[in-house]
Amino acid sequence: MVFNSIIFLVFFVVVLFVYYLPLPWKIKKNHLWIASYLFYAAWNPPFVVLLWISTVVDWFVGKAIGNTQKLAKKRALLVLSLCTNLGLLGYFRYGEFLLESFIAVLETFNIQFQPAAPDVVLPVGISFYTFQSLSYTLDIYRGKLKPWHSFSDFALFVTFFPQLVAGPIVRAAAFLPQLIKPRQTSSRQFGWGFYLLFIGLFEKVILADTLLAPIADKVYAQTADAGFIDAWIGTLAFSGQIFFDFSGYSNCAIGAALCLGFVLPDNFLFPYASTGFAEFWRRWHISLSTWLRDYLYISLGGNRKGRKRTLINLMLTMLLCGLWHGASWRFIFWGGLHGVYLVTERGFRAVFKDVDFFKRTGIRVGLMLVTYFFLCISWVFFRASDFSSAFSLVSSMLFYPGVSGLLDQEEVITVLVISAALLFAHWKLRDKGLELFMEKIPMWVRAIVLAFFLISLALVPTDERAFIYFQF
Repeated sequence: MVFNSIIFLVFFVVVLFVYYLPLPWKIKKNHLWIASYLFYAAWNPPFVVLLWISTVVDWFVGKAIGNTQKLAKKRALLVLSLCTNLGLLGYFRYGEFLLESFIAVLETFNIQFQPAAPDVVLPVGISFYTFQSLSYTLDIYRGKLKPWHSFSDFALFVTFFPQLVAGPIVRAAAFLPQLIKPRQTSSRQFGWGFYLLFIGLFEKVILADTLLAPIADKVYAQTADAGFIDAWIGTLAFSGQIFFDFSGYSNCAIGAALCLGFVLPDNFLFPYASTGFAEFWRRWHISLSTWLRDYLYISLGGNRKGRKRTLINLMLTMLLCGLWHGASWRFIFWGGLHGVYLVTERGFRAVFKDVDFFKRTGIRVGLMLVTYFFLCISWVFFRASDFSSAFSLVSSMLFYPGVSGLLDQEEVITVLVISAALLFAHWKLRDKGLELFMEKIPMWVRAIVLAFFLISLALVPTDERAFIYFQF
């Protein structure tokens, strides 16, 4: 069940109808708990068992960690939680990749090994809900959270359907307290929730799927024939597509949650307006980047053990960030490339310490464009089907091997206009936020914009393409 489908619309209307009946809070929470399992079961019912495993194990492990004073026992319990969650993630997400890599290593030594082909189906959203559930036991182990008193509350935290399959990755300390008392949803909050939901659908269905995805697909299917213009337009198209796709999902999730009275964290803060790569990761997929910072980078030592160790920790974190995004060496390379960007940026800023210089508007705009340039280079490795295609396209982007003609003029203009509008909007809104910006717009203008969204969604045919991050 995807947000951009009729079945979800029906499902959500039914959930809202029951939720706003005059029922006790406990029954309403159980209603959301059951609805969340039905939402996930719509993908593949047997995989609900995996949700149960993560939920039950982390619930009892968290309670046991909170009830013991022995450090050795706490560590053993934490290892149990880590092995359960990362074991499930590793088997379903990385089992085939590890086997293929092992076979490739053997072949370098002329050793032939042909095991039976694995038949593993990737459960939707496993990378998100395992990280979310795992953060609960990690926070209890670190003394930042006490074990929760209600199992059904914890189960709802793990499975809450708006953000279950593609985030934002929510922390228990932020979500569980919202379950103590009945959620009081104001008309303003409810209205903004629906507005966000339709903004997200417009981003996904119109901008990502209808306008940009076909152009990106065309170029990345024929990378060997792509010239300079084709390569750049195709990559700009994907850069816009992945933002609108993932930002669209996050807005839908946050909006749907607001309609139910729950507040989820922002996941995107106009990332293409970033004036550096450290800032980019503070604005892009925020719930993942902060998770990796708090539970991986800091656990490795962060920046507390000298400059050399800091750079190593940074690279390891970004390599694992790449691996989280996909079971492929391309994604690891993509993460490593961002690690190189971050390390280089640290060195650059250490040399140029004049803060006032970097506050100049012209310099900041220039840094934004340079950052976006290198982000586009990295997106090639994220999107391409293999290294050969990626390097071919990067070569076309950097060394101008002819113009070629995969794309027609209308496609080129479409991507350039959307890309320019995207960068301009991100730059203008980077310090304001979408809600504050919308509040300053007259009501009648907002009504026209919403009507435009609705008419566009109604008129444009869609194949209900899944969100890109569902595969993660």
